[in-house]
Amino acid sequence: MRIGLFFGSFNPIHTGHLVIAEYITEFTNLDEVWFVISPQNPLKDKDILASDEHRLNMLQMALPENNKRLKVCNVEYGMPRPSYTVDTLKELAKLYPSDEFVVLMGSDSVKTLNQWKDYETLINSWNIYVYPREGTAYLMKFPSAKFTLIDAPILGISSTKIRELIDVGQNVSGYVPDDVWDYISRNHLYGYKKSTVCHG
Repeated sequence: MRIGLFFGSFNPIHTGHLVIAEYITEFTNLDEVWFVISPQNPLKDKDILASDEHRLNMLQMALPENNKRLKVCNVEYGMPRPSYTVDTLKELAKLYPSDEFVVLMGSDSVKTLNQWKDYETLINSWNIYVYPREGTAYLMKFPSAKFTLIDAPILGISSTKIRELIDVGQNVSGYVPDDVWDYISRNHLYGYKKSTVCHG
């Protein structure tokens, strides 16, 4: 199978992640998309992360039951930290030698690729599908022939913004699946307060 790997902290998973993943399974040549949850991204502040358990629970409950082509992959939970994409790709190649893996990333991540571990190996050894995250995505020059820009919808939503809204008492139920919002509120994640404003 051809499997797209959607790497992320998913802190928290939101509807934008799901829309992109469903679009990719529907309109590209990939058979499945795996959400590869990262326990620690070396380029992000680990202090803002919800626990591994909380983020994995939210991710598992967010995937629609009627779409069997979307799956959770927590292989990085058993690997050294912080997590490096190139190491995870090598590990998955060992575990699933008959499958072909494709890296999925937002266009904003392409700008920081030269900071990634074994950058040149990554961009020359695996196919990378890029989905647009900003208006300049279609003008980008990619660093190797392995890159393909996907004409996916541009969504103005991010986990960072969601956490900021929760922290100031806003209801973000429109940005995350219902089960995830309920989980956030029950576990008081991201500064959630009982006084959180409800809108409708």
